[in-house]
Formats: sequence, structure tokens, C-alpha cells
Amino acid sequence: MTLDDAFKALSSDALKLIKNNYVLGLGSGRAATAIVRSLGSYLKKNKIKIKAIPTSLQIKIEAEKAGIPIIEIDQIEYIDLVFDGADQIDENKNMIKGGGGALLREKILINTAKKVVIVADESKFVKKLNRSVPVEVHPFARNTAAKQIKKYGGKPNLRIIERGYPFVTENGNIILDCDFGNIPKPKELATKLIEIPGVIEVGLFTKPDIIYKAKENGKFDVLT
Repeated sequence: MTLDDAFKALSSDALKLIKNNYVLGLGSGRAATAIVRSLGSYLKKNKIKIKAIPTSLQIKIEAEKAGIPIIEIDQIEYIDLVFDGADQIDENKNMIKGGGGALLREKILINTAKKVVIVADESKFVKKLNRSVPVEVHPFARNTAAKQIKKYGGKPNLRIIERGYPFVTENGNIILDCDFGNIPKPKELATKLIEIPGVIEVGLFTKPDIIYKAKENGKFDVLT
């Protein structure tokens, strides 16, 4: 049994939360991909109709392959349910997200949702958040925002892709991956960072409604 087995098992359980005519938000990354790949067959088997809003082109393509209808967020008033992953989750269920660069769209969907379900493997769970925090920044503010982040104790690094070019989000912005060491008060840090001129969004998220914790032994836990 592996993590992939755990993702398949928890996907079957998590999809039971879906009701007919729901609007779903689909996050990005490995966990979200696992959910989406199970979603198409689940909807057909149970004769459920939904509409979905993906946060990235990657997930949009996966949804299209599964025959899931896609809509834009400005076509709806709210989202019934969001499925998403996380890069790190602390003991208070605060999260770091944005490893794939979709943090702005993910936060918009989460803040529009009635219920948020996070899926992550057990390696992502820590006592205190301590990995680098993705900060989406307008290119014009690359240096000025970095200077301010340093004043708050962060060490910002411009995210670079394999070919040596800066990573550019689907919104046309850059990502500064910022190391703050241990983060005892993520909400306070997020508030400071988002006030920096040129900062578009910060990859610090508050606790969701439900968390699925995938285990190496192929099983999973449900945390509420």
C-alpha cells in the first residue's frame, strides 16, 4: 500500500460530500489532481450534475478530460465545496499553500466557498509552519516588496524555473518564496505582508472545514 492508494481511498470518501447541482472549486497540485481524476467517474456513476471552477490550467485540462463542465467564477454567487491541497499544515490547521503558484486563485475560491476540504499526505503536517511562504508580487514591485519582506524577518528568493527564467503565475505576476523560519503567528504575518505595496497575495491560509490526511500505509484520517 502507498500514498497513491491512500489518495484513491480518500477521494472516494471525500466525493460523497458532493450533491446534485453543486458548484465545485478545484485547487491545484497532486492531491487536487487525484480528486479530479476520480470525480468524473463518480459523477457518471451516481448521475450527479455539477459545475467546476479550476484554479489552474493543469487542473482545467484534467477536468476537461473527465468530462466535467467548467465555468468562470464571475458566473456564480458562491461555491458549494472546494477541494484543494496544502504544502504544509500546522497543529492549529493553519496552512502554507502556493507551491504550484496558484495561491491567488486558490484563496479567491476558498473565500467564496461554503465548505473547504483539504487533502494532504502525512509529511505535510508539522507543529509549526516553517517552510518558505510563497508571496505573489507584481513584477514592478519585485525589489521594493523584497526589501519590505526582509524588514519583517523574511528571506525572499525569486522563484526560477528550470530554464533559468522567473516563474510567472497565470495572473502575470512573479513569486517570491520567503523563508521566515518558524511561523508562530501566521495570521499576523499574512496581514503584514498583504499590506506591502505590490504584494498581490500571500500563501498563508486559515484552517479549512475538513482535512484528509493520506498515510504511507494506504489509509487516511479525517480531521475536522
